[in-house]
Amino acid sequence: MPQADLEIYSLTNSRVKNVVKLRQRSHRDDLGCMLIEGFREISRAVDNDHPIEELFYCESLFQGENNTALLSRCQSRGAHLLACSKPVFKKMSYRDRPDGLIAIAPQVRCELSAIPLSPAPFIVIAEAIEKPGNLGTILRSADAASVDAVIVCDRCTDINNPNVVRASIGTLFSIPVVETTGAEAIVWLAANDIQAVATTPHTDVLYNNVDLTRGVAIVVGTEQYGLSDAWLEASKIKVRIPMLGQADSLNVASATTILLYEVVRQRL
Repeated sequence: MPQADLEIYSLTNSRVKNVVKLRQRSHRDDLGCMLIEGFREISRAVDNDHPIEELFYCESLFQGENNTALLSRCQSRGAHLLACSKPVFKKMSYRDRPDGLIAIAPQVRCELSAIPLSPAPFIVIAEAIEKPGNLGTILRSADAASVDAVIVCDRCTDINNPNVVRASIGTLFSIPVVETTGAEAIVWLAANDIQAVATTPHTDVLYNNVDLTRGVAIVVGTEQYGLSDAWLEASKIKVRIPMLGQADSLNVASATTILLYEVVRQRL
């Protein structure tokens, strides 16, 4: 076990209070920081060279055998290690079953101009997604389908929300994730000759009856309101997923996954 830089036993310690406050978006934005909780999530951040500034740990809560190696990896990259008592760690944790690891890291920030594009770009556009769990699941599917980037437009959910990190199982760090306006994204797609494919129930074209082998951006919106008029107008291709039961829409993350794997199927 590597040597801790500090041991914390007091629930009123200022560092403990700061971690708790980082659950709030306003505090995260003020400090430019985010929370990453969990072995898999922190491991993926490290694997993708996202810097860890502070790593709080409670050895009695560890659930696996590789935690010591992860602590050493983080420390070797400049992270401060802070050993915590179980009561202290549980106060900081936002999980029902914490595994003894919470990190503070810089927020995820990426610009449209920094996205590395493949010869046939494969993009996800997520407009005004409201629930952190849905956005995190979209990121997880995007990673699995090997998209070039996820662009979050006109955000309702902060991509640095701890629950987005959790739902993505750390894949927030494995692909470029950009926050921008819908207007800027539309201009960027046109400049890079990427066709927008809108998902909407108001079309007769099924999602598997269009060519998705050239540069595409799969555009999805909320279940309640769907896509904005701006995105529907900007999308030359509009597709739907057949609904054969009583429900008239799928969860946005489920619908995104279906569309992404159709792109994968066509390109294999």
